Amino acid sequence: MFTRFCALTSKISLMLAIVMLLTIIVCVQYQVVGRYIFNDTPTWAEALALLLILYVTALGVAVGVRDAGHIGLESIISLLPERHRLKLEVVIHVCVGIFGALMVQNGWLWTTLKWNDKKPMLSVPSGLDFFPLVIGGALIVLFSVEHIIALLQDKEVVPAWN
Repeated sequence: MFTRFCALTSKISLMLAIVMLLTIIVCVQYQVVGRYIFNDTPTWAEALALLLILYVTALGVAVGVRDAGHIGLESIISLLPERHRLKLEVVIHVCVGIFGALMVQNGWLWTTLKWNDKKPMLSVPSGLDFFPLVIGGALIVLFSVEHIIALLQDKEVVPAWN
């Protein structure tokens, strides 16, 4: 049940990231057309694209953690005996989870500190620049817990996009 929830969350995150990436492409194209064809640069397009990049990155990193798409030291781990390998893999996922928790904590701090400031080109709170840290960090913690549970149950986390 927990694995299905995590897989669904990962798949939805990936789909959202794709939609945001397509929106970035449209924003940049709109800005180029406005600048070079109509000689009227839409100021909000670049600001929106930059904001969306933060969300795409946060969601992509979280999905990469779940689907084990991050950089790992597989060669070193594979040389260890099975009992040491399991312990080291759990330690790695605990460290990644702690990093995600720190992202949530500090992202929330900056989100709340900057929430009353407005972004000049978009007229939205500047705290939205830091909120992706909260989302990505929470997903990283969730997916790290899933990996730890799977390791302890001798199961494998199957990537959501398969």
